[in-house]
Amino acid sequence: MTKHLWQKRFFAILLSMSLLFSTCLNATALSEDDITSPAAVLMDAKSGKILFEKNAHEQRPCASITKVMTLLLVMEALDSEKIHLDDVVTASAHAASMGGSDIWLEEGEQMSVDDMIKATAVASANDAAVALAEFVSGTEEDFVAAMNQKAKDLGMKDTVFKNCNGLDEEGHITSAYDVALMSRELIRHKKIFDYTSIWLDSLRGGETQIVNTNKLLRTYKGITGLKTGTTGDAGSCITATAERNGVSLIGVVLGADSGTARFKDAATLLDFGFANFETVDLSLSEDLYPVTVEGGMEDEVEVVCDDSASLTLPKGEKDKVKRTVTIEESVPAPVTKGDKVGTISFTLNDKEVASFDILAADDVEQKTFSSVFSLIWKALIKL
Repeated sequence: MTKHLWQKRFFAILLSMSLLFSTCLNATALSEDDITSPAAVLMDAKSGKILFEKNAHEQRPCASITKVMTLLLVMEALDSEKIHLDDVVTASAHAASMGGSDIWLEEGEQMSVDDMIKATAVASANDAAVALAEFVSGTEEDFVAAMNQKAKDLGMKDTVFKNCNGLDEEGHITSAYDVALMSRELIRHKKIFDYTSIWLDSLRGGETQIVNTNKLLRTYKGITGLKTGTTGDAGSCITATAERNGVSLIGVVLGADSGTARFKDAATLLDFGFANFETVDLSLSEDLYPVTVEGGMEDEVEVVCDDSASLTLPKGEKDKVKRTVTIEESVPAPVTKGDKVGTISFTLNDKEVASFDILAADDVEQKTFSSVFSLIWKALIKL
C-alpha cells in the first residue's frame, strides 16, 4: 500500500469516527425541526410524562384519530357489560350513509360488535364507527355528547367532538396533547391491542378483506397500535403506541403532509423515547405502618398509597432516585377514609420528581359516651 493511499484511508477512518462521535453526542437531542409535522407529542404511557412536544396544545382537526375516543367508550361499555362482543349490531341508514373509508355497510346489515370494532380499529371504517356509537347510546348525537363528557373528565381542554368518526366538520377539533391523553386511557383496556395489532383480516365470512391503515405494524419494532387518520382539513395524522423492555410510549403526529411523513415523524418520536428514557415502577406500599388515632374508637388506622405509580427518567438515572416517607405519628379522631396522613416523595439530584399522598384506609369514629355505650350494649347482646 502506498503512503498516499494509506493516508487517505487513515483520514477516512478519522472522519467516520468523528461522525459517529458527533452522532453519539447528539443522540439525546430532538428539536422541533426534526419533526416535520406541525404538531406532535411524545408521552410515556405509564407515567403520563411528556417527553417531547411541538405545538402540543394547538387546536387542529384530527380525522380518524377521533375513533380513539369512540373505541374508548365502546371498551368501557364492554367492561360494564352494557354490550358484549357477540351482540349483533344492525346498521342504520345513517351509519350506512357515511363516506370516506368504510366497509360499505348496507342499511339493515348485521355484524357482531367484535367485527364492528375490528372494522373500526383496523380499516378505520366510518360506517362501523357510527353503527357502534348508535348501538351503545341509541343515536350518534347522544354518543358524541358522551365523547365530549369523557374528554372533559380526562382533562382534554383543547377538544370538541362533533361526530364519532372524524370526518371533517366545522368545530371538530383537538390537540396533539389531548390525543395522547385519550390514547393513554384507551390502552389501559388491553383488549384493544387484539384489534390494533392486526395487519390483515377479513369480515363477512372472508368476503371482505381489511388491511390495517397503520403501516408501522410492518416496519417498527414493538409497535402495538394505535390509530391513523387522514382528511383534507386534518392532513395525515397518527397516534402510535409501542412497547420495548417495559417502556410504553405514545407518539402523536398531527397535520403531516403525507402518510409517509407521519410514519417517519412517529418513528422519530418513538426512537427518541426508547433511546433516552426508562420507566421505573415505584415502590409505594413498603415501609408504611398504621397511624395512631387519638380519641378514636380504634387505636390506629391502616394507611394506603397507590401501588400503580411509575416514573419516567433519563437512562442511567434510576439508581440516583431517593425515596422519602413522611407520615404523621398520630391524628385526632374522627378519621375519614381517604384523609391525607402523609406523603411519599421521590427526588433526583435533590429535585422532587414525584410525590404521592398517603391516605387513611378506613373510617375511625370519635370516642364519645354514646359510641362507647353503643359498643358495650352490642357486646352484651352477643353474650
